[in-house]
Amino acid sequence: MPRPRRPQLLAALADDRDVHGPPLQAPKGFRITSRDPDFDLYDNVGRDADQIHAARYNLATRADLKRWARRDAQPFRAAHPLPDQPWPAPDLTPYLDALAAAQSPAEIDAVTDHVLDAAEPALRALSDYLVAAARWNRENRDAAKGSPSNLLMTAASRALSVLALADEAGTKRLRATYDPAPTPATPTDLQQGTTASLPPSPPSPGTGPRR
Repeated sequence: MPRPRRPQLLAALADDRDVHGPPLQAPKGFRITSRDPDFDLYDNVGRDADQIHAARYNLATRADLKRWARRDAQPFRAAHPLPDQPWPAPDLTPYLDALAAAQSPAEIDAVTDHVLDAAEPALRALSDYLVAAARWNRENRDAAKGSPSNLLMTAASRALSVLALADEAGTKRLRATYDPAPTPATPTDLQQGTTASLPPSPPSPGTGPRR
């Protein structure tokens, strides 16, 4: 599809209406600027939703951005070779077999604790890297919410929150088993004078023990 001229694109945005609502608006901060020489608008034939949206607003897709970044980083990658293989995935078979055989909250907790202990070093290493990336070029200083640095710091925190949430789930399961909340007294119990859970009444004045 040929690249539309500016007046045509702006007119298309102005006339674009949702049948269930008001006219659609261009994204905040929308502007038409010169693009990378590799940039090309997409048509709707054989394109995914991201590419169709990009064509409507003359924007680059995520795939475009990644492709340009890979191209521009080739000299850097040649000077700093990185492993091409992902981290080895752990063998969960023993944990899943033990989980399937568990018959009580205590047994489930024993398996889950073991998994969390095994996964913690990798999750902590990932969190440490994300923090370092957030601090690149001191971008984290006065970083606004939603900025790349802020999002990286949030991701670093959430990498460790996996451990905290799983541990909290196990603690709640154990509390429900070993330390359940006391059952509230019913009106019948109160009528029968059940006061075992109430503290003793203080003595009346002048009725202290005799010496």
